[in-house]
Amino acid sequence: MAETGSLGPSVWAVSDGRAGNAAQVRAVLQALGDTRRWIQIAHINGEAHRSDPLVLTPRIPWTWLPADKWPAPLASLPKGQRAQLEAPWPTVWVAAGRRSAALTRKVRELSGGKTLTVQILDPRIPADNFDLLVTPTHDEVSGPNVIQTIGSPSYFAPDLIEEAGQSFADLADERSKSAIVILGGNSRAHTFTDAAAERLESQLRILAGQGWRLRITTSHRTPVPVVARFRSMADEIGARFWAGPEDGENPYLAWLVFSDCAIVTEDSANMLSDAAWHDLPIHIARLEGRSKKFDSLHQSLIDHGAARWFGGTLETWSYPALREADRVADAIVEKLLARYPQPDMGGDDTKVAPPDWME
Repeated sequence: MAETGSLGPSVWAVSDGRAGNAAQVRAVLQALGDTRRWIQIAHINGEAHRSDPLVLTPRIPWTWLPADKWPAPLASLPKGQRAQLEAPWPTVWVAAGRRSAALTRKVRELSGGKTLTVQILDPRIPADNFDLLVTPTHDEVSGPNVIQTIGSPSYFAPDLIEEAGQSFADLADERSKSAIVILGGNSRAHTFTDAAAERLESQLRILAGQGWRLRITTSHRTPVPVVARFRSMADEIGARFWAGPEDGENPYLAWLVFSDCAIVTEDSANMLSDAAWHDLPIHIARLEGRSKKFDSLHQSLIDHGAARWFGGTLETWSYPALREADRVADAIVEKLLARYPQPDMGGDDTKVAPPDWME
């Protein structure tokens, strides 16, 4: 979060290289770095500041075992990655995904319990192996140190929202009857089949004919033929389309900000959660395939009032925006303040001690 020598606690962001896991870690760190939170913990003198995330890719046979059964967890890493895990240890460690859980446990041990360890997603081992465990409600994990989230932690910093609004200011005049369409792709649970693509294309063509302004974007998992199909359709119906740098500046955040509702394929907790962060009415588009985990995710969004199944028509409604990364960041701040109390402000508990650079 900051370079060596910076003020405030040091925070290590840990990724296993999977884009979805990295996005959830990034969201929590961005929420933690919000000025109103950071100023509360800026008095903490952290060591080993890093500005870039650690990408750790443990190997088999370790990854075949439960995270609390790994022999010599650091040996699971390639030599170059292993050298990055040395003292001094960070104030906070935030990681996501089952493959990073054993390393989170090890850093907690090596730091003598001084590093506050935050693990995101169900590690399939007891929650007391971590200081905080963040899991979606549909994983049905509970405990005194467990934060259950609806969907995934998402976060969009105010300055990024403002920047996106300025870069795509023309969208403000095209907001009426506008919808962002977020296309996922193939995963272990779902497949973006030709039949699913044909059904969705037909529905989008009808909506365009009804005057809806469609902004269509894809993910890194969207099959190439599906990208080509919807790019061609967008050209024909006058919809906006973005699949990569070849289509210009990424409009994803601006489309979230300046749209009235969203159509999101069912395969990604992160994509659904991004739309829910912006309190957009979410219409979940079916692909092929089912899983108990995703069924529960979809139902949790529906129960919150954020989502409905997409049947070809669009509606608008309101619900409380899902700001789950903020809840996680607040919990981290609370635990840090318990370990590192604010300096005495002369008995006035309503004040916050300024960091040195503000004196």
